[in-house]
Amino acid sequence: MSTRPLQQDRLALALLAAVMLVALVARILPSPRNIDDSFITFRYARNITQGAGFVYNVGVATLGTTTPLYTLMMAAIAFVVRGSDFPIYALVVNALADAINVALLFVLVRRLTQSLYPALLLGGLYAIAPMSVTFAVGGMETSVFILWMLATMTAFVFDRPLWVGIFAGLGLLTRPDAALWILPIGLVQLILAVRQTGRPLLRRLPYATYAAGIFTLAPWLIFATVYFGSPLTNTISAKAVAYNIPALGALTSLLQVYATPFLESPTLPPNGVMIAALVYLVLNLLAFSYVARREPRLLAFLAYPFIYLIVYSVANPLMFRWYWLPPLPAWMFGIVIGAWLIVTALAERTSARIVYPLATGLLALVFGNFSLRGWLLHPDHGATTPAPEMAWHELELHYRTIGESLREDYGVTAQTQVASADIGAIGYFSGATILDTVGLVTPELSRYYPVDPALIVSGDDPQNYAIPPSLILDAQPDYFVTMEAFVRLGLLQEPAFTENYTLMREIPTGYYGTGVQLYARNDLIR
Repeated sequence: MSTRPLQQDRLALALLAAVMLVALVARILPSPRNIDDSFITFRYARNITQGAGFVYNVGVATLGTTTPLYTLMMAAIAFVVRGSDFPIYALVVNALADAINVALLFVLVRRLTQSLYPALLLGGLYAIAPMSVTFAVGGMETSVFILWMLATMTAFVFDRPLWVGIFAGLGLLTRPDAALWILPIGLVQLILAVRQTGRPLLRRLPYATYAAGIFTLAPWLIFATVYFGSPLTNTISAKAVAYNIPALGALTSLLQVYATPFLESPTLPPNGVMIAALVYLVLNLLAFSYVARREPRLLAFLAYPFIYLIVYSVANPLMFRWYWLPPLPAWMFGIVIGAWLIVTALAERTSARIVYPLATGLLALVFGNFSLRGWLLHPDHGATTPAPEMAWHELELHYRTIGESLREDYGVTAQTQVASADIGAIGYFSGATILDTVGLVTPELSRYYPVDPALIVSGDDPQNYAIPPSLILDAQPDYFVTMEAFVRLGLLQEPAFTENYTLMREIPTGYYGTGVQLYARNDLIR
């Protein structure tokens, strides 16, 4: 019996372990660099562990998060370890999820190409990708969301219909837009069923998948309907009316992301980025042709970035940074497979097997260089350990300062009402009752939108949001936190506000106006 297959398997496992280790280190090293929305999840989780229920403001059952499963995961960890360091819990969970994501990408590529080289290439590139690392250390649910997507796709490729349904259900519980990658899987399943012969079509459908998905979703759907009145989150509808988005804003944002999946922009000039975008599109189209012949089930994976682009472009929401990442694993998969087809053709033409390792090394050097140039050895804020430059969280640090000041210097309690447009860090660190001026956790305030466009700052520092003056004047919160640009043309021009509120603190910034501002109602000032 030959030992060569065994040796190859051992080599594959060793390389896979090495890439997974790189993914772990790349996420643990930067330390938590939390995005503001992650603190919304953490506050829900903290309230659950403290017995207040699945609520943001105590006593108010409102579903203001799009990620119930991730929230429950954070709460479960806190309950088990009897702690409350949610940024650390999120970092560990996300790092582990991305290590598995790297492994699943490795498995899918090797399954398709029967080669270690492209599998190692894609796994290594995703392990250090600045965008992937940014949202893992940012405390968002994106890494876990991508885990369910890749797990679903792997189960589909290996024909495990029960697990396809379970993982798809977990994906929907993590983010509702999982429907965009579930849709092409369902379509491919249907096409495969239609192409089968020998049995009636209705007997060929993947009922095990459907049943497993429904079984996975059912407990949450029942609970949310009873507890909140609906399983649908307020977040989507609130954001849809609160922000002023230019036409084609989402399309432009996603095209820029697809043109720079390895963060090419710091390295390439604008014309180079445009050429790279065309090259990446061609490589993905080549991958489509190859996958259709070799592994048709993977067509669902390759189709996902295009479906994502179309749906988000039509819906045209405000494209928060963490919306950029979900389609990138599939987009990068297509790039690597397309490039590998060219390498294979070259190797067969020259009959030189050395082409494979040389080409892999060259691609790793080029794409890896793009990504590594997106890292900073010593960031200028937060932890000084290496981190992606886009893992910027200076504003969240300012919000934390204001939130802690509200609690420690102004003595706010759970009964104190604090209004803010960005509610994550302010709500988490102050512990106050939050009046969410966007309406994520206070949906009744959506009646104040859409805001008059004349109140939104334009010009050299254009904004997409302004706080409706009547919202604050009607609610009369105890304290009010805002970026200066959100109130410059509206609330600050209202005598009723300037007469009843005093600016207590301002942290200067070079974005969203002059700085972060904290106002107090005059009757509270001692």
